[in-house]
Order: sequence, then C-alpha cells, then structure tokens
Amino acid sequence: MAEGLGRRRWAHTSLICALIANAHRDPKKHRPFRPSDFDPYAKQSRRTDAIEVNAETVGLMREAFASRFGKQKGR
Repeated sequence: MAEGLGRRRWAHTSLICALIANAHRDPKKHRPFRPSDFDPYAKQSRRTDAIEVNAETVGLMREAFASRFGKQKGR
C-alpha cells in the first residue's frame, strides 16, 4: 500500500518536472522530456528491449557487425 502511494506521488511529481523541463528546453538540441524520464518507478521497467552486454553476447555482436565494418575497410 505504501509503494502504491509512492508511485502515485512520483507520477504527479514527474509530470510537473517534465512540464518545467519542456518549458525550458531548447527544441533544437533535445527531444521533449517525458514524465517517465523523471519517475524512479518508471525507470525500473522502461528499458525491457535492451541487450545486456556480457561474454556471450559480445561474440554475437562481433559476428553481426564484423561483416558490415569489414566491407567498408576494403573500399
């Protein structure tokens, strides 16, 4: 119950923070802020599509990108 109250309060606070930040941002230099940029509860589950870099995935990334970069070096 206490966590739900904290989430509700942070949702309200982050909305106000995003409003203030968007009012003072330079549109040419930065994208519009979202309330989730300021909400600590939203950041926990925000990046579910990210790939964790570890010993297993480094080899896969080398294979995926080596052919692209190898072709450019030969030009």
